[in-house]
Amino acid sequence: MRHQIHSKRFGIRGGARKALFRALVNAIVESERIRTTVPKAKELRRHIERAITKGKDQTLHARRILLAKYPSKETVEKLVTNLAPRFQKRPGGYTRILRLARRPGDSAEMCFIEFVDYKAPAVKADKGEGKEDAAEAKAASVSADAVKARKKGIRKAKSKSRVKERN
Repeated sequence: MRHQIHSKRFGIRGGARKALFRALVNAIVESERIRTTVPKAKELRRHIERAITKGKDQTLHARRILLAKYPSKETVEKLVTNLAPRFQKRPGGYTRILRLARRPGDSAEMCFIEFVDYKAPAVKADKGEGKEDAAEAKAASVSADAVKARKKGIRKAKSKSRVKERN
């Protein structure tokens, strides 16, 4: 029986699970917002909030504990020097989970996990950069159209298989 075990296994062994959450912590510290599945985000929230709370101490001991857990020096440096001072007056709850649509392939619940003070980068349109922004917007719309077409293809394939199963 699994009494008083509060972490999820995700169907993978301990070492791979540890590596997964090290990578997720590195990613969220680096970009401050990542897209992942809801169960992974809920488990990641435990790890990142404990790391920020430990980073608030800003002592050598805290840095060494964080380095033992997350071996990336850049991640630990950003945790202690950037993120911890930002949340110094906040007692907890440094992240939020924003749910998104389900992933088309396996229908997994997707979400963004981000820091509560995260601001989306504003796109500035200067006179010289207008052409580049227009090209980026066109590329984004093309990729959005490709995603819609792929979703439509998946829906068609699923409906065809349902029709075959009925007959």
